[in-house]
Amino acid sequence: MRRFEGYAVVLTGAGRGIGEVTARRFAAEGARVLITDLDGERAAKAAAAIRADGGEAESLACDVADRTAVEAAVAHAVDRFGALDVLVNNALSCTPDTPLFEDQLDDAWHQDLDITLTGAFRCARAALPHLAAAGGRGAIVNVGSVNGERDFGNHAYSAAKAGLASLTRTLAGHAAQRGVRVNLVAPGTIHTPNWDGREDALDRAARVYPLGRVGEPADIAAAITFLASSDASWITGVTLPVDGGLLMSNVGLRAAIAGE
Repeated sequence: MRRFEGYAVVLTGAGRGIGEVTARRFAAEGARVLITDLDGERAAKAAAAIRADGGEAESLACDVADRTAVEAAVAHAVDRFGALDVLVNNALSCTPDTPLFEDQLDDAWHQDLDITLTGAFRCARAALPHLAAAGGRGAIVNVGSVNGERDFGNHAYSAAKAGLASLTRTLAGHAAQRGVRVNLVAPGTIHTPNWDGREDALDRAARVYPLGRVGEPADIAAAITFLASSDASWITGVTLPVDGGLLMSNVGLRAAIAGE
């Protein structure tokens, strides 16, 4: 099924991991995709792989902390594709916490919020007029996190993801009047290149997931493309957890009570 035949899609932070797999999924379903990433070479490689598989893809280096770069990326997509139908805000920054909260640095806090939350704001601001002109199929899908819903550490990153969920709701209320839907996917632990060399940590994490495994980028790509598609034409302003049941259960507590 090619749900996105003729669609034009911009994705941020899409040079690898969830963003890259999502771009592949859009392209496989007929979309023309612009892969943006802070690392331009990584974005180019991801786009080339899609083209090698017969899809339509372009790439562009883009720093979502830079308003000029964001607006240039959106303009590039509209110029090359003639329109813009979907924006996927996937770019993020996640700075490790210091052992003591009082040792957290302002710079690290500002970086996580600026990339993860304000970056999505910048992209949505630039894209919205074009999405509103997309004849009712305009959509924004933000990539949040279970960290925005519960305590899993990472103060600044979690605050940014919680803010992104709030922005999703408020922007959805505004954009609905313009024919644009705005939703958020909240992934749990996903096996991306960020975990390279720490596979033992993923194995331990899998034990607390009710479905018995951590997620794969394809799990998130499926949810993102669903929310961007006409299959979700009456859904807006929602946070969709894609988390293997993590938020609905406490496996550790259940095991403790059972004496396991």
